[in-house]
Amino acid sequence: MSGIPHDHYEPKTGIEKWLHSRLPIVGLLYDTIMIPTPKNLNWWWIWGIVLAFCLALQIVTGIVLVMHYTPHVDLAFASVEHIMRDVNGGFMLRYLHANGASLFFFAVYIHIFRGLFYGSYKAPREITWIVGMIIYLLMMATGFMGYVLPWGQMSFWGATVITGLFGAIPFIGESIQTWLLGGPAVDNATLNRFFSLHYLLPFVIAAMVIVHIWAFHTTGNNNPTGVDVRKGSKEEAEKDTLPFWPYFVIKDLFALVVVLAVFFAVVGFMPNFLGHPDNYIEANPLSTPAHIVPEWYFLPFYAILRAFTGDVWVVMAASWITGGIVDAKFFGVLAMFGAIIVMALVPWLDTSRVRSGRFRPMFKWWFYLLVLDFIVLMWVGAMPTDGIYPYISLIGATYWFAYFLVILPILGVIEKPTAAPATIEEDFNAHYGKPAE
Repeated sequence: MSGIPHDHYEPKTGIEKWLHSRLPIVGLLYDTIMIPTPKNLNWWWIWGIVLAFCLALQIVTGIVLVMHYTPHVDLAFASVEHIMRDVNGGFMLRYLHANGASLFFFAVYIHIFRGLFYGSYKAPREITWIVGMIIYLLMMATGFMGYVLPWGQMSFWGATVITGLFGAIPFIGESIQTWLLGGPAVDNATLNRFFSLHYLLPFVIAAMVIVHIWAFHTTGNNNPTGVDVRKGSKEEAEKDTLPFWPYFVIKDLFALVVVLAVFFAVVGFMPNFLGHPDNYIEANPLSTPAHIVPEWYFLPFYAILRAFTGDVWVVMAASWITGGIVDAKFFGVLAMFGAIIVMALVPWLDTSRVRSGRFRPMFKWWFYLLVLDFIVLMWVGAMPTDGIYPYISLIGATYWFAYFLVILPILGVIEKPTAAPATIEEDFNAHYGKPAE
């Protein structure tokens, strides 16, 4: 942790000194696992280890699954059935992989909203936040491409709808769409492209995770108070921190066991709960499903995409200003990606000098409303496109953008935060009592 004194690795034996002088890998691991960590981290900080477990699970199960998968439109669906019925333990591997993706996204959403509440994106952690958002985008791309591989009805038509969005981009959209598909429509070339990228991107994600960990080890962990660790003497720093091992490792492992107990219960007793029934029907280009629904973790942004129809005034205004270049479809694509971009830009949109939401009374209510808005968008994203649902999507999308672009900048000016503790030690003692001398 930069600027915070702590004991570094010192090789003792001859072999350790020889290795350390040539490849200091042991020292790097030691400094990583013994890094001083704010002692007041609460249970919202346990999701990092869940995410690390999910990434490892997805890579390991994915490697085994591709040994039996055939990326061809005539054979893909049958090869998945072969995995489920004929491969030893194949059904468990597939269910672990499919539900592992859901746990991955569930954990990352909690991780992101925790960061938004406690201000983990504020200086000097802007780069850490940006790298995290890049990881999230890579996860979305990997998850989408993985959803196509079983070659069921939802796989095929989901690929058709999502790749069709790129065709809405003026001038270059059709070329991008053709490049993605490998031809004029979703077909064998598309499946091969998506299979290749789905296999490659998890390793890119793993590399970005290393950069993400490196980034927050350089700037130090945030904590629930948002107060920095004292960086004077080693004695002062030790009053605010504890070594990551064994204190936080044991805490994280306990939390991981609890999470995995629920996860394996889902995998064992209701593995298809989050899947769509139509995806157990082989893809048929001549039969369109009544309602095309992506995986649950894409639904909030899918709802934002569908919210901006041709009769919404902002879409009509944009179309008029651009002479029809920006139509409803293109505006929806901009809104969907814009909803993620505004999250990435939050370090510069939040004007408050107070880092943690714990000491921002007005911010808390707007943030809780944002979480509720996200859940509503997730629900309405799975609903039909008629009736009252488009209006709910529009209201939810409007609040999402208003929160980041209007509410956060204004709150930083008008809000009067409460007093934060002077040190992490003071906050820790207030919650857990002062240790005996």
